[in-house]
Amino acid sequence: MITGNVLMDQNAPDNLCVPAEQGIRDTQNIIYNWHERGRQHVAITPRFAITSSPKQLQMAGELYASYESVYLQTHLAENHDEIAFVKQLYPNHKGYLDVYDTMGLLGRRTTLAHGIHLEISEYERLRATGTQISHCPTSNLFLGSGLFDLPKTLSYTGVGIATDVGAGTSLSMLTTLSEAYKIQQLQSNQLSAHQGLYQITLGNAQSLLLDNKIGNFMPNKEADFVVIDMGATELLERRMAQTKTLEEQLFVLMMLGDDRVIDQTVIAA
Repeated sequence: MITGNVLMDQNAPDNLCVPAEQGIRDTQNIIYNWHERGRQHVAITPRFAITSSPKQLQMAGELYASYESVYLQTHLAENHDEIAFVKQLYPNHKGYLDVYDTMGLLGRRTTLAHGIHLEISEYERLRATGTQISHCPTSNLFLGSGLFDLPKTLSYTGVGIATDVGAGTSLSMLTTLSEAYKIQQLQSNQLSAHQGLYQITLGNAQSLLLDNKIGNFMPNKEADFVVIDMGATELLERRMAQTKTLEEQLFVLMMLGDDRVIDQTVIAA
């Protein structure tokens, strides 16, 4: 698990806002008590630039710089209204990503959710800093935010595939992959089943710098895996009977699979 308390001190319900100093202090306590204890890791988590004051973002950046192995996660450029609001709040910055860059929030252990509407200079800055993007297809479609360009983003930096608990409509990674495929189709991009299933396993592990521990079945890795029933539903069973290759089977799984195909979950075996 990689987790952390959400930092918000403005533009949010009063009962969810916490003063910058207290939020950072709470995060420090969580890091002290839980980071790298067993399989637990901590991510400094500003909600996003709209709900964090410059002071809170700066303090989060200072805390991030003080640790070598702590993660950071927040939200970037999901829709045009959000980008416009960030420009109003931070008029002296070159753009949305520059807000985080100036505050010291970018880096190899940073994951920014969404990243749909970016300028070339922002892609280049992601590459220069090693900052990762997390593609959240069901959220993007539900909110009508836009179409994420997976090949373009991968040409600059690593990409994780995520459900986005907030506006996402499914916690199933297979359902998430199905929607990711459709988003790429709308842009004449191909997302094969092999690439899709790679992205949600070893690809995600690499994005999080955990590929030395999880992501595939190589010797000495931690054994986290699911056992999948390829005929879990009548439709899936009927469609699988028509497949001739592994790629076809995996494609059917990616399109029609969901939480019902998970027969068993094995953790740290």
